[in-house]
Amino acid sequence: MASQTPQSQTQFQDFLPIMAQKLGGDGLIGELCNGFNLLVDGDKGVITFDSLRRNSAMLGLQDLSDEDLRSMLKEGDFDGDGALNQMEFCVLMFRLSPELMEESYLLLDDAIQQEFQTYN
Repeated sequence: MASQTPQSQTQFQDFLPIMAQKLGGDGLIGELCNGFNLLVDGDKGVITFDSLRRNSAMLGLQDLSDEDLRSMLKEGDFDGDGALNQMEFCVLMFRLSPELMEESYLLLDDAIQQEFQTYN
């Protein structure tokens, strides 16, 4: 079954690569952690449906439907607990940005080729 893509995907595709270019890798991860902290349920330490619905307006996502929010949680919830921990959230943000994923693959390919040339 193909997963549904939340309407917000376009927003992340537009801005995440720009953030990566301006902030660098460490800065981008720091900003993703800040985003996680804005959405997290303070008592549970994870992003729940309720915390996402309550806090998403801070990220400009106030127009998302409950279905969109549930879809986002489902898309990133690798351990099946119905919530997103910090790692799941960061991975989801990268997955929602195909341009960043492509850049990551290119960097990995370059690193592998350089390592291979070192041994030849």
